[in-house]
Amino acid sequence: MFINREMSWLEFNQRVLDQAYRQDLPLLERVKFVAICASNLDEFFQVRVGGLMLLRQSGKVTTDASGLTPSEQLGLIHSRVDRMVTDQYALMNSELMPLMREARLSPMTVRELTPAQHAMLEELFATNIAPLLTPLAMEVEVPPVLPSLSLIMALELQAEDAKEARFVAVPLPDVLPRRVHAAALGGDGYVMLEDLVGAFIGGLFPGERVVRCSPFRVTRNGDIAVVEEEGGDFAREMEEMLVARKFSDCVRVEIPKETDPGFARAIARVVGADEHAAIYRVPGLLRLVDFFPMAFEPGHDNYKIETWLPAYPIGVDPSLSMFENMDQGDILINNPYESYEPVVKLVEEAAADPDVVAIKQVLYRTAHKSRFISALCRAAESGKQVTALVELKARFDEGHNLFQAERLQRAGVQVVYGVKGFKTHAKITLIVRRENGSLRRYCHFGTGNYNESTARIYTDISLLTCEENLCADAAQFFNSVTGLTRLMQFRRLYPSPAMMKARLLSLIEAEQARAVRGERAVIEAKMNSLNDTEIIRALDQAANAGVHIRLNIRGICCWSPSTERARQVVRIVSIVDRYLEHARIFCFHNGGERLVYIASADWMHRNLDRRVELMIPILDPGVAQRVCEILEACFRDNTQASLILPDGTSAPVERDGKPFRMQEYLYRQAQQRARSRERANRQTLEPHLPSRAHE
Repeated sequence: MFINREMSWLEFNQRVLDQAYRQDLPLLERVKFVAICASNLDEFFQVRVGGLMLLRQSGKVTTDASGLTPSEQLGLIHSRVDRMVTDQYALMNSELMPLMREARLSPMTVRELTPAQHAMLEELFATNIAPLLTPLAMEVEVPPVLPSLSLIMALELQAEDAKEARFVAVPLPDVLPRRVHAAALGGDGYVMLEDLVGAFIGGLFPGERVVRCSPFRVTRNGDIAVVEEEGGDFAREMEEMLVARKFSDCVRVEIPKETDPGFARAIARVVGADEHAAIYRVPGLLRLVDFFPMAFEPGHDNYKIETWLPAYPIGVDPSLSMFENMDQGDILINNPYESYEPVVKLVEEAAADPDVVAIKQVLYRTAHKSRFISALCRAAESGKQVTALVELKARFDEGHNLFQAERLQRAGVQVVYGVKGFKTHAKITLIVRRENGSLRRYCHFGTGNYNESTARIYTDISLLTCEENLCADAAQFFNSVTGLTRLMQFRRLYPSPAMMKARLLSLIEAEQARAVRGERAVIEAKMNSLNDTEIIRALDQAANAGVHIRLNIRGICCWSPSTERARQVVRIVSIVDRYLEHARIFCFHNGGERLVYIASADWMHRNLDRRVELMIPILDPGVAQRVCEILEACFRDNTQASLILPDGTSAPVERDGKPFRMQEYLYRQAQQRARSRERANRQTLEPHLPSRAHE
């Protein structure tokens, strides 16, 4: 019944890599998917492999739900990643790089340079690169710890009068561009940073010659948790954790395959890679993630996918304030097909509106130049009551969130650092406005972060509402998380960890009971991951009872229906396309009285039991219909969808009939609705009344 989580995730990453094999995609889009695959592997080793290594080192022999020990999982991981990396580089080297070369998008090597180009690049190295380099002698009593995920040059140096060579490491700072462009190279010509540094770095060591030189990369364990102590300074503890993560145990070393084997062993020894760390001899350029920006940089449009501009949401009249729009009824926004701008506009208008008295918002991951943060600061500075719950435990965004929290505090915002023992992952904003002598509340609920940047590439759902019960629950939610009271007594919302899982289990069991009675029973859901054992057991029992279950799960899926009967009524698909699928939508047939929800949570143990999340019912029938249409489109996709098989692997959905691509369909639908509204606006005749200015 249970599939191993790590192997399921690797199958998802294989689906990402499979997009790079598609010859019908433009070149830079294929390169982008190779880079995404590489970035995913970086995080996987930092978090998942790092955590498993800690478990193995602890001596615990506990097994996961699929029955595998940490050692067994690590063995399977290394074997599967070996195959994935081999395929990744075979594709890059044999197909994509030659195509890039034809398009003049591939890197030049220093050996290809003319004498004039060589001289100009040597000058560039001396003036713009060498001053930023810090050579580190490694053969000392206490060698320095090298940074994680950075490119590092390993050097073997020997003085003329020395009998033995010495080992020096030179980290390449992230402030330096990986692809070094120079006028001397002409047009879009560039060389890779490590190639340039390797050619000229000998000048930093007068009296010594470079015997051997190679780039390498170390990945360190990022699965380091903060132990929250009573009365402790949580922000300071987070800062200490960030430092510890930079210098934690080595879990992976990447070294070019052409590096001398003896030198490669020396590199592994110097970085502290023990027998448990994974050492990969990479047949090509390291850190392929650095090719990701090429898909978005100006120029070379013939090698990129068509630009899709978001439509303005049909439910929002731009001539009205957001409060006037919300007063007319619930508003659904499906970004990035529809613009996320109204959500940002709501908070910015609230900050400037003299009738707004309070703003409360949960911030998990924000843009680096966040308009939300700026608006909250302006609101506080103007005397409004502003509360921001900033989750410092947002993995790999901790430093950014610390910085933003300090900025908010300086502006006078009441900042709360999440909830002790839990991550606060809910996406909610509450605005209190004075209207007609009383107070009225307005809310935004979402499935994605308050991040204008990711809103352009993640698919998410936003609900803007002033419905009384939802808004009252929103107020209760903020009172609970800021006042540390129990998450109870909600009218409509279902928060975790208190209520969401119980509600989901109840809904699943209700569908199962209907199936047993011979009634129509259907569960349809869309999420990023499924691994909660209680939910999986409930789904399996429901399927065995005859409930028809359709799931759209982008990433991890740990459920394998346990019987042939269950497999006949279960269909699980995953969609990988130009946008990252991120929305969470749950729909239960409920005897024909359909119940529809959106949520910030996946059906994962961490979301349902260890995080503060929200599941929101869609009460407006028209909005609920639109949400269900989005869900239905997932299951119609026969172009980008893969079928998740009972053994955890996946295969492309067989095309039956005309091609249907969900993301293109939703984009075209949004554009068509916007055009229809524009035509309707043009056909509306408004009388031009004479001015009364002279009366």
